[in-house]
This record gives sequence, C-alpha cells and structure tokens, in this order.
Amino acid sequence: VQLQASGGGLVQSGGSLRLSCVVSGFTLNDYAVGWFRQSPGKEREGVSCIDGDDRRTIYADSVKGRFTMSKDYARNTVYLQMNNLKPEDTNEYFCATILHIRCVDHPEGYDYWGRGTQVTVSS
Repeated sequence: VQLQASGGGLVQSGGSLRLSCVVSGFTLNDYAVGWFRQSPGKEREGVSCIDGDDRRTIYADSVKGRFTMSKDYARNTVYLQMNNLKPEDTNEYFCATILHIRCVDHPEGYDYWGRGTQVTVSS
C-alpha cells in the first residue's frame, strides 16, 4: 500500500489549491482515505475523510464550506480542493488510509501514510 500526495505550494490568502493523493496497492472503494495536516510542534489534525463506499465525506469544522474531497477511480486518485485559503491553513498536508471502509476520527487509527506536501498561505 502506497500513497503519494502532491499539489502543495505558495498561494495568497483567498486563493485556491488542489491537492492530489495517488494510491496504489488497494482500490479506493475498499478503504477510507483521509487528509490530515500538521505544523511543526503541533499535533496532526484531521481535515477530511471519505468512506470507501462514498457513504460519508467528513470535514473538520475549520474547513467546512471551503474544502471539498473527491475521488477519481480511474486514476486511483483522491483530491482535496481547497478554496478561500487562509493563513491558518498553512501546514504540511498528508493523505492516509485505514484498512477499513469507514473513516475514523483519530490520525492514530490510520495504517498507511504518504509523504506530505507543503501548503503555505500568505496574508
């Protein structure tokens, strides 16, 4: 199982970015995939998660209405569209999967992680 996140960069406040997470070793309808973020010295926090069967897509309160998670089954890719970005969204972003069809709340529950991609939002 492997995950590879990309798409980070530097953007001005109010701008948009789309992160991609290409997965291999499993199919997207088998397991839930989540996006997380972390700053140095801070705990990793959940941003969004989508169930393997798409029953639920969950968002942290801080990103609701601004971020949208989606899947492209043909490309084995999960996306995180981030709009109206704010300086407090500046973090390293990671994608991860849990070997279960349902999302769970805590990062500790996720089994496989990709390398992060840095998002920096300037004010």
